[in-house]
Amino acid sequence: QVQLVESGGGLVQAGGSLQLSCVASGLTLSAYYMGWFRQGPGKERELIAAAGWSGGETYHLDSVKGRFTMSRDNSKKTVYLQMNSLKPEDTAVYYCAADLNYGNIVRRRAGYWGQGTQVTVSS
Repeated sequence: QVQLVESGGGLVQAGGSLQLSCVASGLTLSAYYMGWFRQGPGKERELIAAAGWSGGETYHLDSVKGRFTMSRDNSKKTVYLQMNSLKPEDTAVYYCAADLNYGNIVRRRAGYWGQGTQVTVSS
């Protein structure tokens, strides 16, 4: 059974940092494209960053470039999202997702999703 479990969310002041983690089980992480998504109140879920099996980032949302960095450690079956210089508009539930097909990640149709972790940025 495949499971993705996010952690690391919380309440932080604007300008602060958080690191989210996503631990995968039941799959060979190195074979999958991984993505971080977020869904703010009243908004659609959006792709923030995606990374291929080698760990190189293949996509970054423009509004987070220079502030958020995605990385992965296949040996630990863990994907990270380092978030710096957080803004109130970054407030959302953050999800990780996995799929063998990069297009499914981009189209928000990934086969596997975590349960999400709440990030709240206060002004």
